[in-house]
Formats: sequence, structure tokens, C-alpha cells
Amino acid sequence: MKEKQLAVLFDMDGVIADTNPFHQVAIRQFCEKYGFSLTEDEMKRRIYGRTNTDWITALFGKLTSEALQRYADEKEALFRQMYAPYVRPVEGLIGFLNDLQSANIPCALTTSAPPANVEFLMQHIPVRHHFRIVLDERSVTNGKPNPEIYLKAAAALQLPNERCIVMEDSLSGIKAGKAAGSKVIGITTTHTPDELADADLTVENFNQLSLNDLYRLMD
Repeated sequence: MKEKQLAVLFDMDGVIADTNPFHQVAIRQFCEKYGFSLTEDEMKRRIYGRTNTDWITALFGKLTSEALQRYADEKEALFRQMYAPYVRPVEGLIGFLNDLQSANIPCALTTSAPPANVEFLMQHIPVRHHFRIVLDERSVTNGKPNPEIYLKAAAALQLPNERCIVMEDSLSGIKAGKAAGSKVIGITTTHTPDELADADLTVENFNQLSLNDLYRLMD
């Protein structure tokens, strides 16, 4: 199939690595420590895929910047401590990134995670060289489902969002990718295929994805 100009924008948590089960435990422990009890449905609607600023202030209300940062750092340090012995990439990721590199398809890492988590994952899964652009929580004012991070990533890669394919696992991330005008591929690490029905294509992992799948989405 003839190659077409495109870029791939990767979310990190749930896409690069299946971190979310560990984030969930860390968030639950954090919330319980401060007297909050959330159902799984509330976790999906209010927390998954959102920035620490969004979900922490949703729980605690208005906070000083110092208090917000302290809570966020506490939760993320707990996550990294829990996950460190278990870090591994989502199945097929390395081969898929190599295929993208061989095809000269530019990639960006686009995450609402703090830079310490990005560095943590890149140390355990050495794929930083595959990404021309890395955007983290410092890069945006508005978290997903706002499309800001995907608009900025596409602009940095000098391609319109209509020529970008977003790799996402969260409901808010899929909304953000679609709002940016991109095609979205859902990875079912966090949600079921039915829950990710708004994605243009849904796969379990990267072994189920080929370059031709990407090109077909651009037709």
C-alpha cells in the first residue's frame, strides 16, 4: 500500500505500559488515606485519563498550588514504588515502534503524567528515541478531554491533526483525540472494546496493529 504522510501520537499510561492497575491501587490508597471512597464507575468517569490537577481538585476543592503539588507528588511516588518491580511495555509495542521508525513516521509522546513518571517509564522501557516530541503535564493548561495536548503535538510535528493518529486507552483521551480532529485507535488495557466504541479502531495490543491499518484509517 502506498505510504501516506501521517504521524502517531501516543498516550503513555495504558498505551506504552499497562500502568493503570497500579495507578488505581495508588489512587485508592491515597483517597482512603484522606477519607474519600470512590466506586469503579466514579474512577472511570472522574479520574482515569485526567491530570492530577483536575482530579485532585475535584476531590479536595480549591487548593493552594503548594498543597496541590504535595498531594500529586505523594500519589505519584506511591505509584512508582508499587510499579517499579513490574514495568514492561504493552505487548508488541517495541516492534510497532520499530516499524514506524523504519517507515519514517514521526511519533510524539503525549501524556498528562508528571515528568518524573515519564522519566521513570523511559528508564525501564528505553523507547525515548522513538519520539520526536515529548509533552507531559507541564505542556498544557487544559487536561483531556480538552484536545490541547494533541493540538500542540501535531503543531510541533508540523502536521495537521487530520494527518495524525492518536493511540489512547482512556475515555477522556479518545474524546480529546477526536476533538482535535484526529483518528483514534483504542487500546483495551483500561476499558472494554464496547466502552471504547467511539474510537475509529480498537485493538488489544500492538501485535494486532500494522502500518497498513494506519494507512487505511487515512483513506
